[in-house]
Amino acid sequence: MTDELTARVAGMDIAADMASKYAVDTSLFDALVDKASSGGDSESATPAAAEAPRALKQRLLQPDDADIAFLADRLLQRLAEGHGECMFETGYEEGGASMELNDEDVITVEATLTRVASDPRIDAFVQRLYDSGAASTASDGVTHARAIGDKPSKKSAAGARVANFLVRRRPQRVEDMLEVRVAVVGNVDAGKSTMLGVLTQGGLDDGRGRARLALFRHKHEADSGRTSSVGMEILGFDKQGAAIRLTDKHRKVGWDTVCRQSSKIVSFLDLAGHEKYLKTTVFGMAGGSPNFVMLMVAANAGLAGMAREHLGLALALGIPVFVVVTKIDMCPPQVLDTTLKQLTKLLRSSGCRKLPVAVADARAAALAAARFGGQRVCPVFQVSNVTGEGVGLLQMFLNLLPLRACAATVPASPREPASPEAPESSEPLRFEINEIFAVPYVGTVVSGVVASGHVRVGDMVWLGPDSSGHFASTQVRGIHRKRAEVASGSRGQSVSLALRKIARTQVRKGMVLLRTPTDDVEPPAPAARTFEAEVVVLYHSTTITSRYQAMVHCGAVRQTARVLAIRPANPEPADSSEPVDAPLADAKPGASALRTGDRARVLFQFIRHPEYVPAGSRLIFREGRTKGVGKVVRVFSAAEERQLVQKMTNGSMLLDHQKPKADVTAAHKISTKG
Repeated sequence: MTDELTARVAGMDIAADMASKYAVDTSLFDALVDKASSGGDSESATPAAAEAPRALKQRLLQPDDADIAFLADRLLQRLAEGHGECMFETGYEEGGASMELNDEDVITVEATLTRVASDPRIDAFVQRLYDSGAASTASDGVTHARAIGDKPSKKSAAGARVANFLVRRRPQRVEDMLEVRVAVVGNVDAGKSTMLGVLTQGGLDDGRGRARLALFRHKHEADSGRTSSVGMEILGFDKQGAAIRLTDKHRKVGWDTVCRQSSKIVSFLDLAGHEKYLKTTVFGMAGGSPNFVMLMVAANAGLAGMAREHLGLALALGIPVFVVVTKIDMCPPQVLDTTLKQLTKLLRSSGCRKLPVAVADARAAALAAARFGGQRVCPVFQVSNVTGEGVGLLQMFLNLLPLRACAATVPASPREPASPEAPESSEPLRFEINEIFAVPYVGTVVSGVVASGHVRVGDMVWLGPDSSGHFASTQVRGIHRKRAEVASGSRGQSVSLALRKIARTQVRKGMVLLRTPTDDVEPPAPAARTFEAEVVVLYHSTTITSRYQAMVHCGAVRQTARVLAIRPANPEPADSSEPVDAPLADAKPGASALRTGDRARVLFQFIRHPEYVPAGSRLIFREGRTKGVGKVVRVFSAAEERQLVQKMTNGSMLLDHQKPKADVTAAHKISTKG
């Protein structure tokens, strides 16, 4: 037994010696296996092929031609995802290891990125946004130490040096300029117009509203200090990130000058805060197609009045929101803390489900902008229009607002649509009209947003629908973008079009311009008044049944509609090819009722005239304040609408409680005699 055990031990020692003597290099073995599996010649494999790829730090600090090509490909991919701009963060490898950068390394990294960005395929500029090794001083002159949230991140706490760079393509013309639209909302006297005056005019406020006077469009607005219409202001940024405003050293400059000097434009929609102008505010948020919403909250008043209503509108339309708390210079600290706690509680509630993020320094502003593409993050700024505290951080954040958050409303490449050599877009044109002007010696000019497709000067388009649902042919005589003449307009851009042989009375808000690249001869099918939508009732004191009427906002469309039928929501997606005698069409008036919180499929019909409402559009219906939100799932044609109405009314074609015309006239005569 002892001899057998001794033999086994000796055998184990021999096996161990043989294993160590004839050990195989596993890394080389894995490389050879990968080479063979990829179809390569195993005999040509060398140990150099098994070398690990160069670290990102080596590529940035000691780049060769292969590294420059690698970084150029990565930048091209990032710029395509960001629609012309991206943020490049250095300081950590892809695996999470620290690069341990010093002052000279940061300068070398910036030089390498600038060299890569000079590639003709990229043609971009590089701007250093933040360097953790330098003093974190915001542009408002105040040095801050707190990053995003209440606690610093783990990477920042580790002491590694991090630098953020902005890479943005140089626009060759106004057509290529990046644009972001921001709707400014909030309760009355929250400082919306004053904030825009400080941002766009460059001077601070005197505490009595001097900065807002240049923004008002009507005399009664200047007298009362309250906005009653949809105002439009712009703020440009050059390649250094400096703001380009409408006032340059006490000299007024035009919008076209600002656009030609800017690489990116932020367009502000100054909306009304008073309750009696709610319909104007809803029209601005729905028809103006904003990419972001800036909710203004007065520090001394809190979330009072219409602030909650405007926040609900933004959530209903699915627009990302960031909050600006104003008047911190005149607010006691305990009142400011109460306002911030109230705001945090509301944003984290089950109805909002937002993650409030406090922005206190340049690093926080850069990270907030990078993570703002999602729906959960909600940056919160604290500013004073009198002292200027926090204004620089807000301005930096506006410069970094990501275009990928509004990817559905921006061109895939900001240069391809504007290039005359680019092929004709296969996407049909849809231009939504939200403003109409009669310009002397020019004619009728319409303003709006290119929802889809591409428009050029000289294109033949269809204008409609009119009161009967038909479309009229017209030609685009000229195009202006931010008051600068351009040759074309692409998806997501707000432009103004001059139309040929169209009178001012022929156009109304809510109309559209259509063009199909494959067929410009035949007009579009006549629009109808009936559509089906899946809605959610936010609040209603009683019940909603058939024949209920409410104001419907769907894009630039704003018209009263009646409810024809209601049925429970269908979990399956709607199929636009289902026959007209679908279950909802068979529903009878009064078959169902809706209360607060209910979800259902509702059949709407516009009261006055047909409208162009594409399937998939978001809608809001209200009676006074907002009552519900939804999405259009099906639009009926004119022929289907006639069959549907005749079937639901048993051939009488009367959808309301009105009597026939003769009876109404007789009743009117009797009441007049009485």
